[in-house]
Amino acid sequence: MYPALAVHEALTSQHPKVETLWVGGKGGMEEELVKRAGISYRSVPAAGVHGVGLRALPGNIAKLTRGVLASRRILREFKPDVLFYTGGFVAAPMAVAGRSIPTVLYVPDIEPGLALKFLSRFSDRVAVTAPDSKKYFPRPERVILSGYPLRTDLSNWSREKATQHFGLDSTKPTLLITGGSKGARSINMAVLKHLNELLDVAQIIHITGSLDWHVIEKAAQDLPAHLQSRYHAMSYSHEMGAALAAADLVVSRAGASSLGEYPFFGLPAILVPYPYAWRYQKVNADFLAERNAAVILQDELLEDKLLSMIKDLLLNKNKLAAMRVAVKKLSHPNAASVIASQLVELAGAQPL
Repeated sequence: MYPALAVHEALTSQHPKVETLWVGGKGGMEEELVKRAGISYRSVPAAGVHGVGLRALPGNIAKLTRGVLASRRILREFKPDVLFYTGGFVAAPMAVAGRSIPTVLYVPDIEPGLALKFLSRFSDRVAVTAPDSKKYFPRPERVILSGYPLRTDLSNWSREKATQHFGLDSTKPTLLITGGSKGARSINMAVLKHLNELLDVAQIIHITGSLDWHVIEKAAQDLPAHLQSRYHAMSYSHEMGAALAAADLVVSRAGASSLGEYPFFGLPAILVPYPYAWRYQKVNADFLAERNAAVILQDELLEDKLLSMIKDLLLNKNKLAAMRVAVKKLSHPNAASVIASQLVELAGAQPL
């Protein structure tokens, strides 16, 4: 969703009068955020068919069929010049219904999932975050290296401005810990286990997610007074750019955003791939680690290894500086504009 919003922002800067219709799932955070961005929104029925079990399969196939019919109606009414997909099974009905319309697909993770591989069959251009993704597509001439599209608001934050925003001490190292909007329980619990020791070596911005917030909040209140000022915990941050700009090191999962946001800010990372899903996060983490932009910590080793790994990096300034240079080399700050230009070209419009 966020890469698509970033591309739309770049597209409207090139063509202010562009008409956009966002087609997604019913309800949820997506619909709310898209409408808040001032984009018209329609929903279609959709469901996955891979790995859902025999009992659910007939119902999901029926839902997909209804989704294709609904997508055809939307296309007849809206008459788009070009389609843009960012993945997920929600896009499948529209891909089938709109197979005769020029299409751009964006692949956020290094390795595409089954839905993205399916969508690539209907796509005239496939934009990828990293060059390693090209090997997953049988027609490499359609693949364009764009990088990860970033929201322009991220560039509003300098290190100095972000430090002031959080009330940080500019002379001390800053550690950012984040697990996404819902959080990462194993990361949160490992941080709590070593919280006092971690605060001895760094001030911390801890974005906990909603699930563990009550536990983290209580732990923060129980800290000794001299440590409380070093611990900046919150369940969610509307200013993620500030957190990234302020940090010297981040501990997080290895979702697709780590391939774009960390390089943009030159931010070294300790990546903890989510262990209970397909290997997308491991492939992302390997890509960064192989380029000395990150180190990998297995989820099951968090409590035993997290403290020593953080100390090793924060206290080794030369190593951290080398990682900062390495990760910065992977940045593609114009990714959103690159994809927007592909949409304009396929639509047959003249760039402004």
